[in-house]
Amino acid sequence: MMSGTKEAMPLATVTAAAGAIRALLRLEEGNEVALVERVAGVALGLAESFCGQMLVERMVEERLAGGVDWQALSAVPVRAILSDGLGEIDGDGRGWVRPSEAALVRYRAGLADGWAALPPEIAHGVAIMGAHLFDNRDAAAVPPAAVAALWRPWRGMRLDVPRRP
Repeated sequence: MMSGTKEAMPLATVTAAAGAIRALLRLEEGNEVALVERVAGVALGLAESFCGQMLVERMVEERLAGGVDWQALSAVPVRAILSDGLGEIDGDGRGWVRPSEAALVRYRAGLADGWAALPPEIAHGVAIMGAHLFDNRDAAAVPPAAVAALWRPWRGMRLDVPRRP
């Protein structure tokens, strides 16, 4: 479990996702702007939760205890560890650090640089999910199965604590 903070989803990403949702719903520009932006943010958060990884790159700070063992960073995929000389990134994008004493580790994590760089399946799933949330805001309707089908190949599941080989 992560003991730290991560930057919020970039506004440009939320705005781009809202545009995709608006196009899917065939809403005229300027119609329901605040609501579409809100469901876009929720849909992006649901996609990250379902996939188990940060979709759009942003800064993460995580406090770790010191010790001799390697410790896995919580967010994946790690793109860069910014804390000097503390760690490495493996081929799966998992960050590993071995601080000798308690440290605040700063790193950047995320699958893509922004909305346009997201895999099309994830982006389209976000648009469908956002449209679903928009259309069903007054009811507890089940999310479309197509969303899970689009996101499932990108889902990373952990059944145990990661261990460094």
